[in-house]
Amino acid sequence: MASKSVAKEASEIFLASEMIKLGARLQVLQAETSLSYDRLARLYREVKGCSPPKGMLPFSVDWFMTWLPNIHSSVFHSIYQFMDTRSPAKKSQALVEAYRLYLEQASTGRADEPFGEPVLSFTRAWMLVRFFDSSMLQLSYCERCKGGFVAHAHDPQKGFICAICRPPPRAGKTRAHAAACKKAVASASPLIDIEVVAQLVAGKSRRPAKVTAVHAMAVPSLA
Repeated sequence: MASKSVAKEASEIFLASEMIKLGARLQVLQAETSLSYDRLARLYREVKGCSPPKGMLPFSVDWFMTWLPNIHSSVFHSIYQFMDTRSPAKKSQALVEAYRLYLEQASTGRADEPFGEPVLSFTRAWMLVRFFDSSMLQLSYCERCKGGFVAHAHDPQKGFICAICRPPPRAGKTRAHAAACKKAVASASPLIDIEVVAQLVAGKSRRPAKVTAVHAMAVPSLA
């Protein structure tokens, strides 16, 4: 029986470690490497410090069609296509490098905001690539901005308008955004209360018609 290459095994262990750090599930690691389930589970515990999560992988193309996931998925797939076709990284390595670059771009300008998990997880990014490979998804090009966006396979290309050029009515009004606005208003309210109390002490019984510029800047717009 031919012995397994030590170099190949080492490269697969390194690749699996990188995927685990990015949030890959155990099923993804089994599909992308030839390592056994027991070795991957042990590696997962060493890297993450906990047992790998159980359950089925998300298998739905419709998730990628909703407003925000569609934008993030389209950005990631464009990065992946570039990495796979125009860089030395191929397939699994291109997936890892593209997802890292996606995380970097997705977090730009959001250092002070309370964001947790990225919109597109590594497992969903991996599923996205597989959906494209199996011709379940395609890129449709917007007639306004000319950008390529994730769409169902065989959808008509003519008349396609992307989610950025034509967002839905409640676009961006997520629970995280509402919680951030509520927290900002709560932290700014003491400044307004102090001004109201000061004017009441001065003999004015009604709330002032307008606040000063300093206090107005403390209250963010909720629109």
